[in-house]
Amino acid sequence: MPTIKILPHPEYCPQGARISAPAGTSICEALLDNGIPIEHACDMSCACTTCHVVVREGFDSLGELDEIEEDLLDRAWGLEPRSRLSCQAILAQRDLTVEIPKYSINHAKENH
Repeated sequence: MPTIKILPHPEYCPQGARISAPAGTSICEALLDNGIPIEHACDMSCACTTCHVVVREGFDSLGELDEIEEDLLDRAWGLEPRSRLSCQAILAQRDLTVEIPKYSINHAKENH
């Protein structure tokens, strides 16, 4: 079972974490199942970018990006070459290191 190391995030995971999840699970599902409340405004249907993560280690073990994910990622804040939508990034047998970006485009979350 692969291990995901989550780098510290001031809101969702201040101390960082290490979690395990079965291969075939999305990064988003693994985080949520382990009490890390990553945003997922579209309920993991690949319709937004709120679950954007940067895969610092293990990126090549994830499946290929499809056109829809690539197009959506173009709208994400803090996009990097190793960015993925965590709802679309499916775990294989390799361990990952993941960073949750500090900012997202989830306007519903903003305090007005």
